[in-house]
Amino acid sequence: MPNFTEKLSGFWHWYHDLYNNEWYIEAGLEKFEKKKLQSIELKDSSLKKFKKEIENCQKCSLGKTRTNFVFGVGNEKAELMFVGEAPGKDEDLQGIPFVGRAGQLLNRLLKHIHLNREDVYIANILKCRPPKNRDPLPEEVEKCLPYLHKQIELVNPKLLVALGKVAGQNLLKSQFSLSNLRKRIWQYQNIPLIVTFHPAYILRYPAMLDEALEDMKFIKKELESLHSTG
Repeated sequence: MPNFTEKLSGFWHWYHDLYNNEWYIEAGLEKFEKKKLQSIELKDSSLKKFKKEIENCQKCSLGKTRTNFVFGVGNEKAELMFVGEAPGKDEDLQGIPFVGRAGQLLNRLLKHIHLNREDVYIANILKCRPPKNRDPLPEEVEKCLPYLHKQIELVNPKLLVALGKVAGQNLLKSQFSLSNLRKRIWQYQNIPLIVTFHPAYILRYPAMLDEALEDMKFIKKELESLHSTG
């Protein structure tokens, strides 16, 4: 078995691959990241109008338990749009998708393909946090999907990326495993769709980082291909 030094060395190499020389301190970055992401959201005129129309939604029971309605954030003309399954605790508290450690990891993954968070649009299938972060229920997905469809229509991305098995399965109405969903080009709302890991999964299983980086290269290659054909 590896000793403590070997484990520490392994962690350091993994952390360096992920964050380079930047140290992630959640409490110190939270206010800065929130302000930065909100400044992106203010630019989204058409999406901001749509958000105001639906942010008081009570179509399912999650409307009664949420802290914040988590709409989406990013570039309203993004060519690349990421879709997760639902807000978590941090997202529910801040009203912004993919913040905290998972959001920081997504930011680093984007940098590996020379993109910034400001270049993409990020949303979830559900706009409200399910209790205890449970998987979305079919009836909740049914109520919320029309909102996502409108977001996709307004952004009009060239490529969609589902983050995680649950998001991929719900969008594609499939029970395929994540391994069978990955590394393929699907179609959703007549837009190419790729399924990859949820950042929270990589944080739980750091050994999957290399595969996640390969997925990001696959995403970048497909986006470049879409540029050349259209």
